[in-house]
Amino acid sequence: MPRMTINDRPVEFDLDPEMPLLYALREAANLTGTKSCGGGDCVGACMVLVDGTALRSCRISLAEAEGRLITTIEGLSRDRSHPLQQAMVAEQAIQCGYCTPGVVIAGAALLQRNPAPSKAEIESALTNLCRCGVYPRLVRAVQRAGRVIQRRESISAAPAPGINAADAAQQVPALRVAPDPAGSGE
Repeated sequence: MPRMTINDRPVEFDLDPEMPLLYALREAANLTGTKSCGGGDCVGACMVLVDGTALRSCRISLAEAEGRLITTIEGLSRDRSHPLQQAMVAEQAIQCGYCTPGVVIAGAALLQRNPAPSKAEIESALTNLCRCGVYPRLVRAVQRAGRVIQRRESISAAPAPGINAADAAQQVPALRVAPDPAGSGE
């Protein structure tokens, strides 16, 4: 059974060691931020950090991931406070969101190695396919995040993730808060 550390938690998969890491993350670990990219026609949406290096999880088997440190988009920053996540919002570099997790992972790996990458270095590191074509914004977001990492700039925080179901129900009449089966009223 392949063992590894995912988002700082040791895990063991009772799965075929030849299964791509992508499917173990999405189906067994319920880490769905890593997007399925088509298994072979990879566009980078399945990117994760493996021992700090951005790799396509559809191309790595569980056996190859054995004993390694895996970081998914969920583990990069649980509250979306990573400088690149903040810069992606600030630079409006997110549209449909499909490529975003992979772009953030690839960009974070680059910024970890070099907090002041050139445009050419960014373009070389971000091999992800963006269906919406926001490439100039992606470059600006990585550059801006680099300045934040170097403490040369700051970004006002983007909204915290998630929304309270009761608040959502007030805004969307068709959505109701499900009753708590334990009867606690929360």
